[in-house]
Amino acid sequence: MSLVFASLNSGSNANCYYVGNQEEAVLVDAGLSCSQTEFRLQRLGLDPRRIRAIFVSHEHTDHIRGVARLAKKYGLPVYVTPKTGRQLAGLDQKLAVQTLCDDAQIQVGALQVRAFAKYHDAVDPLSFVISQDGVNVGVFTDIGTPCDRLVYHFRQCQAVFLEANYDEQMLEFGSYPYYLKQRIRGGHGHLSNQQALDLFLTHRSPDLSHVILAHLSAQNNSPQVAHDLFRPHMGATRLTVASRLSETPLFSV
Repeated sequence: MSLVFASLNSGSNANCYYVGNQEEAVLVDAGLSCSQTEFRLQRLGLDPRRIRAIFVSHEHTDHIRGVARLAKKYGLPVYVTPKTGRQLAGLDQKLAVQTLCDDAQIQVGALQVRAFAKYHDAVDPLSFVISQDGVNVGVFTDIGTPCDRLVYHFRQCQAVFLEANYDEQMLEFGSYPYYLKQRIRGGHGHLSNQQALDLFLTHRSPDLSHVILAHLSAQNNSPQVAHDLFRPHMGATRLTVASRLSETPLFSV
């Protein structure tokens, strides 16, 4: 049975990633409103009732805005670390909050979700790999630096959502104040286009069939800039740039 996956939205305005099979699925983050999440799923031909759980990467608003409403409406468990959970309004006793930790492996039907720690300016941030029958889809965004854990999991993946947040020149000569530029590129912020490309070139699996560039900055990047940097190096790997305004197509691997 193959895995299907899509970005419902990706960017500093909202992040939400869907990974599943023909019967069940999980969301990694739910930064869209409940109604927008449902609308975009339906445009992809996906039934929201197929979702079995929400996994929260960290507490920033663009990743958690719709979590409480979605979880309550569909009776979904919310997997979150204790430190992150304490930052989330709306995760009250009426919701099925499940504890996550670094290197946790959670079974959701036929899907296995593995969490691992990452560098980001949040209280206890995690990345995720969703697996079934030896097929692995990684959700690797909001990453300050490509640490050994990221490299290990990236090498195992057949498909990845990979952060390419900023173009280094656009950030350097853009309008952001110096402190914000340092936050973004300082090791606990975000991956640049070039850092993402270096990770891809150095550590891609020969089985990597899909790369979806994710969490692009509206001010310090553009879909065309990111696409043009990656495109000459892709070989047989399909390249997609996720939008901050709409969903991607539904892919399978």
